[in-house]
Order: sequence, then C-alpha cells, then structure tokens
Amino acid sequence: MKMNTLYAALSGAFLLGAATLVPAQSTATGNTATGAGNTAAHPVKNAKAASSDDYRADKDRIEADAKAAKEKCKSMTGNAKDVCQAEAKGQEKVAKAELEAKRKGTPHAEYEVDVAKAKAAYDVAQEKCDDMKGKEKSACKKEAKATEQKALADAKANRKDMSASNSKAAPSSTSTTTSTTKSTDTTKKY
Repeated sequence: MKMNTLYAALSGAFLLGAATLVPAQSTATGNTATGAGNTAAHPVKNAKAASSDDYRADKDRIEADAKAAKEKCKSMTGNAKDVCQAEAKGQEKVAKAELEAKRKGTPHAEYEVDVAKAKAAYDVAQEKCDDMKGKEKSACKKEAKATEQKALADAKANRKDMSASNSKAAPSSTSTTTSTTKSTDTTKKY
C-alpha cells in the first residue's frame, strides 16, 4: 500500500510539472512573449531597426534643411539666387553623402563624400564665375575646373591609400606565415 501511495504521489508531481511546462513552451514558441518585436529575442534585428529609424530621421532633417535653404534663395534675384541655390544643393548632397558614409563606414563611402564635396564646390564656383565677363570669366571657369580635378584626384588617391594600407596588413601576416613554413621545411630536410 505504501508503494502505491508513493507511486501515485510521484506520478502526480510529474504530471503537475509537465502541465506547467506545456503553457510555457507554447508561449515561447509563439510570438507573444519572445516574438520578433522583443529585444530579448532579436537584439540585432531591433538594433538595425533603431539605426534605420535614426538614419531616416537624419535624412529627413537633411532634406528639411535643404528645403529651408532653397526657400531662402527665393527672395534673391539674378546670379546671387543661382549661387545660393547651388550652395543649397551642394550642402544637401554633401550631407547625404556623409550620412551614407556614417551608415556604411567603408572607404568607398568616404570617397563618395570627397567627390560630393568637390562637385559641390565646382558647381558653386561655376555660378560665381557667371558674374564675370570675358577673359576673367573664362579664367575663373578654368580655375574652377582645375580645382575640381585636383580635388577628385586627391579623393581617388586617398581611396587608393586606404585600400593599399588595408591590403598591406593582410600580406604581411601571410608572408610571416610563409617564412615560418619555409624555416619549418628547412628543419625537416636536415
């Protein structure tokens, strides 16, 4: 009789424990407690969403600033208006390129920032040259083009320097490994 009571108590405890686990397991597999929106379940996904929201907010801010700058230009007339609009467009393009560089963090993205800066400066310089006449205007436009070409060449050189410094780091460790392997091979021959 004592054995039956002990057996019944253990069976009851086992069933009671199993009964409490079943709802916990079904909740864990469902999307209620640890679903896609829960930071504990998907911290990386939520971090991307948060950074994506920050990115969108920054992009909207840049566009709002550009719109305000362009609105400011509407009150101007003549070439001053054109210069103002070129500056506003250039600032917007540079800001967007910097935002992308911040988001991506690649050497190519940094190169794109440098290119955007060079092109924006060129566009503004071209508009400023329109105030001049004759040889002065021609010289101004040539100077603007030369400055742009130099800035683009510098950007390209900086990108190559970054790529070269990144690729030099890998071969130096490989060459060390190769020389170690050669010395090991030499000792094996003796």
